[in-house]
Amino acid sequence: MIYPIVAYGSPVLKVKAKDIDKTFPGLEKLIDDMFQTMHGANGVGLAAPQIGLSIRVFIADASGISDEEPELASFKKVFINPKIVSETGKEWSYNEGCLSIPGIREDIMRKPTVELEYYDENFVFHKETFEGKPARIIQHEYDHLEGVLFTDKVSTLKKKLLTGRLASIAKGKVDVDYRMRFLVKVG
Repeated sequence: MIYPIVAYGSPVLKVKAKDIDKTFPGLEKLIDDMFQTMHGANGVGLAAPQIGLSIRVFIADASGISDEEPELASFKKVFINPKIVSETGKEWSYNEGCLSIPGIREDIMRKPTVELEYYDENFVFHKETFEGKPARIIQHEYDHLEGVLFTDKVSTLKKKLLTGRLASIAKGKVDVDYRMRFLVKVG
């Protein structure tokens, strides 16, 4: 099932998500549905809050952009109850976007290396270090679980400049080629 993506302005995007355990009902189907939803929207990552669930689950699949970066071909993972252990290195800027905030992209500074503890879809524990684009995807999706959006990381001036566009997204005044769920739909 393809879920609608929750749009900017929805309260679920600003709440710290809760841990789950392996008895979470329908987890396997949820993960499959999240991959279908993400692929249907041409994303490389999707966090459960983006489909309206305030749980600590996100997925990543960057194989679709591996033409430009071959090391991403095998970066397809499920992250359950992730915890960032450390973020290291000299911050670098990258132009990020978000399925919940369509049409807006901004340069965001993040550290290039992230050490993460998490459970996979079989509830097997992992402690891994990720670098470069995989680290960035993880940091972006992890932020969703913390109630943080990439637009929260831009300067005050940039936020002011984005206010009108963000309000339009919250009201459903945006053209996208995937299903979305808006806080307020204005006809």
